[in-house]
Amino acid sequence: MKRLLIILYICLVGLLAVTTFVEQAYGTDFVERNIYHTCWFCCLWGTIATIALVALIRRALWRRFPILLFHGSLLVILVGAMITFIGSKKGYVHLLPGATIDSFQESESGRKADLPFTIQLDSFRIAYYPGTEAPADYISYITYSLPGQKNVLLHEQISMNRIFTSQGFRFYQSSFDDDGKGSWLTVNYDPWGTGVTYAGYILLGLSMIWLLFSRSSDFRRLLNHPLLKKGGVFILFIFCLAGNMQAQKKLLPALKQTQADSLAQEQVIYHDRVVPFNTLARDFIQKLTGEASYKGLTPEQVIGGWLLYPEVWRNEPLIYIKNTELQHLLNLQTPYARLTDLFDGSVYRLREHWQREQGQQNKLAKAIQETDEKVGLILMLEKGTFIHPLPTDGSVQPLSELEVKAELLYNRIPFSKILFMINLSLGVLSFLLLLHNSLQRNILSPKAKTISRTAGTFFSVALYLAFIFHLAGYCLRWYIGGRIPLSNGYETMQFMALCILLIACLLHRRFSFILPFGFLLSGFALLVSYLGQMNPQITPLMPVLVSPWLSIHVSLIMMSYALLAFIMLNGILALCLRKKESENNVSGNDAIQDNRIEQLTLVSRLLLYPATFFLGAGIFLGAVWANVSWGRYWAWDPKEVWALITFLVYGVAFHSQSLRIFRKPLFFHIYMILAFLTVLMTYFGVNYVLGGMHSYANA
Repeated sequence: MKRLLIILYICLVGLLAVTTFVEQAYGTDFVERNIYHTCWFCCLWGTIATIALVALIRRALWRRFPILLFHGSLLVILVGAMITFIGSKKGYVHLLPGATIDSFQESESGRKADLPFTIQLDSFRIAYYPGTEAPADYISYITYSLPGQKNVLLHEQISMNRIFTSQGFRFYQSSFDDDGKGSWLTVNYDPWGTGVTYAGYILLGLSMIWLLFSRSSDFRRLLNHPLLKKGGVFILFIFCLAGNMQAQKKLLPALKQTQADSLAQEQVIYHDRVVPFNTLARDFIQKLTGEASYKGLTPEQVIGGWLLYPEVWRNEPLIYIKNTELQHLLNLQTPYARLTDLFDGSVYRLREHWQREQGQQNKLAKAIQETDEKVGLILMLEKGTFIHPLPTDGSVQPLSELEVKAELLYNRIPFSKILFMINLSLGVLSFLLLLHNSLQRNILSPKAKTISRTAGTFFSVALYLAFIFHLAGYCLRWYIGGRIPLSNGYETMQFMALCILLIACLLHRRFSFILPFGFLLSGFALLVSYLGQMNPQITPLMPVLVSPWLSIHVSLIMMSYALLAFIMLNGILALCLRKKESENNVSGNDAIQDNRIEQLTLVSRLLLYPATFFLGAGIFLGAVWANVSWGRYWAWDPKEVWALITFLVYGVAFHSQSLRIFRKPLFFHIYMILAFLTVLMTYFGVNYVLGGMHSYANA
C-alpha cells in the first residue's frame, strides 16, 4: 500500500506540473474541461486521501495527536473541496439600472437558475484615486427583497473585496458595461463546501502551531539537539521650468542646478498619484537612457532644457536601443539614437518595421515596441500632455513637506543597486572564508585564527548595517506609497531580501554558515529586482489588491521562500564538505567534518518546519483572499498549482520514518537542492512563462 501511495503521489505532482504547460498551449477551458473538472481527477485525489487515511489508522497516530491533526486537516480540506465540486453553483448576473432580476446564468451549463429573492441595480460607479483616472474601486448599489417579503426592500452595496451574501448566495463585483451603467456580478452558491474547507484551514493552522510548540514534537527534539545548542538562544520566528540657462558638456541647454532643485520639489500627478516632479523626471530619463542622469545633468535639467530648446535635444543621442538588429535597421553606429534618427521628414521610420513584425514574439518586435514607447514619451513631453500639475480647485490633497523630502531621498539613493553589489561581494568573500575555516580548522595558526575572528566580526557588523540600510529603503517606500510594498514582483523581491537579511541577523552567531548565505541570497534577490522586468515605480493598488489579505498572504510566502533558499544553500555547503572529506580522508579531520555535516543536516531539517508551514499558511490564506475577492477559493491558476506542487514536494521530506532514504544526509541535501527548483518555477517560471491570474505580480 505504501508503494501504491508513493506512485500515486508522484503521478499527482507530475500531472499538476504538466497540466500547467498544457494550459499554456491549449487554454484554461481545455484543462478545466478535460482535467481539473473531471471525475477521474477527483478520484485520483480521493484514492490518495483514502490510502493516507488507512495509513494514519495503521500507524496509530492518535498517540501523536498534533501529527494526526495536521494530516486530518488536509483530509478535511479535500472533503470540503469535493463538496464544493459536487454541490456548488457558480454563475453570473448582468444588472441594468431599474431592471429586477430573480435568476442567474450558470457558468458550466449556461442555463438559468432561480434566486430565492429579487435584486435590482440602483446605480453603478467607479471610484478613482483623487485627481487621477486610476480606478480605486468598482461599486454597485443594489436593492433586494427577502423571500416572502417582496414589499420589504433593503439596500446594499457590492464592491471589490466587499461581497453581498443572502440565503447562501454570494455576489461579487466582477465587471461592468462599457457605458459605465450596467454591472456584472459573479454568483456563488456553496452552502457547505466553503465552511468545511475553512474548518480545514483552521485545523491546519492549529496543528502547525502545535507541532512547533509541542514538547514531544520532532521540531523540539531537533531544536534541543546537542550540536545546535552552542552559541545562545535560537530565535526562529520572524515577525516579522523656466529660467536662465547655463551651458554644460557639449553646450547642452539646461536649467541651472538651483532652479532644477527647486523644480524637483514641485508636485505633479504621475502614475495616478501625487509625486514630486523629480519622480516623473527621473523615470523619464531612466526610460530613455537606461540611467538616472544624462551627462552630468539631473533629470529636471534635461526636461527643462528639452521643453525650452527642443530643436537642440532632438539631435542629442539619448534614446537607448539595446537590440543590435534594430540598430542595424536604423543605420545607427552606436546603441543611442537621436529623435531625428527615427524620422525621415514627417515619416516615422519605425512604422514599417512595426507593421512587418506586428504579432511576432521575437526580440526585434519587443525592441521596436520599447523604442516606440520612448518616442511616445518625448512627443507627449513636447505636446505638453506628459506633465500634469495639481488641479487648482483643491480636489487633490498635496503632499506634505515631509512626504516630498522622503520621496526625494528615496529617488536619490539607489538602495537596491548599492546593496546588491555590496551583498554579493561580501557574500563571496565570507563564503570563501567559511570554506577555508571549515576545511582547515585544525591546522590554523594562532595568527590565522585571530585574522579569521576579525574578519568574522567585520562581516557580522556589515550584515547588520546591510539590514538596516535595506530596512530604511523599504520603510521609505512604505511611507511614500502609503501601503505595505508587496503588490508587484519588484516589491516582493525587496521583501524577500529583507526577510533573508533578518534571518541571517538572527541566526548567524549560532550558525556561521548562515552569514554568507544571507549576503548571497539577499544580493541575488536584489539583483533580480534591479535587472529584471519588474516595475520599481510606486503606483496605487489595483482595486482587487486593496485588501489586508494581500500583505499576510505575500509575507508568509516570501518568508517561506527565504527559508527554503537557506536550506538549499545548506545542502550545497554540505555536499562541498562531503566531497572535501572524501578527497582528504585524514582521520584527524573526520570527526570535525562529520559534526559539521550533521549540523548542516539538523539545521535544514529544523528550518524545513517553519518554511513549509509558512508556505502552507500562505497558500491557504491566499485561498481565503481569493474567495473574498472573486468568489472561488481555488481556481487551479498556474501560480496556485505550482505553489501546491512546492508544498507537496517539500512535505515528502518530513516522512523520514516511512521513507528511510530521507534519513541519509546525502540524499536529503540533494533532494532539498532539487526541490528548490519548484520554488524558482513558482515565482519566476509562472510569471514569465505560464501567466495566469497572478500575472499582476510582474506589474
